[in-house]
This record gives sequence, C-alpha cells and structure tokens, in this order.
Amino acid sequence: MATKNIPENYLDLFEKRAFCHLATLMPNGQPQVNPVWVDYDGEYILINTSRGRQKDRNIQRDPRVTVEISDPDNPYRYLEVRGRVAEAVEEGAVEHIDKLAKKYTGAEKYPHHAPGEVRVIYKIKPEHVLTR
Repeated sequence: MATKNIPENYLDLFEKRAFCHLATLMPNGQPQVNPVWVDYDGEYILINTSRGRQKDRNIQRDPRVTVEISDPDNPYRYLEVRGRVAEAVEEGAVEHIDKLAKKYTGAEKYPHHAPGEVRVIYKIKPEHVLTR
C-alpha cells in the first residue's frame, strides 16, 4: 500500500523497540544505511544523531532519505518511508535522545554521551509511504 501518510495501523511500530534503518546518500550517490532509534511526532519521523557523523554530513548535503522499520514481532510487517529532512533541531535533542534511551534500553539517560558532542534531531517529512 502506498500513501503519503503513515497508516494508523502502523503507528504501533513507533511505540515498540523497533529499530529503524536510515538510508542517506554519500557524496558519490552511493547509499549509506545505519540502524537508528526512531520516534514519530504525528507529522515527522524523528531521528536523533550527533553532529559530524557520516549520516549527519550526508543529510546536510542532501536531505533525501529513506527509513525502514520492521516489526520486531513480525519482520515481514514493515513500514518504508521516503522523504526529505525538513528541519534539523539541536534544541531539545539531548532530552530527546534520553527519551529514546528509556524506550530502547530502559536507561533514564543516554549512556554514550561524548564530551563536546552536539546532538541533533532530524525531522523527516514523509513523501512516499509503503507498508506490508
């Protein structure tokens, strides 16, 4: 099923400890994929990362991305979203990664903060949604 909106019967994937695979584009056009934690605010898919990582550099250069989330209870049920990063926000990003750490690990705080690290939330606007 293809749409521009995330179907209601797939929103549960954002509540589960389902890992997201984020595809960005390298400077030469080759795809680069990372497993990441994911969140959804009702309009945007939210990915949190540190400034300077490859995915951050790729997104700054080319905002086109694809994300895929497989249901941990049924890997044949998945959500694929193609879109663009509409906004990058540093404000609130540390609190957001702590929220994701609680969801994915049960820890109150993200355990891998590095000195001088700058966190960023990328807000992905869905343009094409596929489900199975």
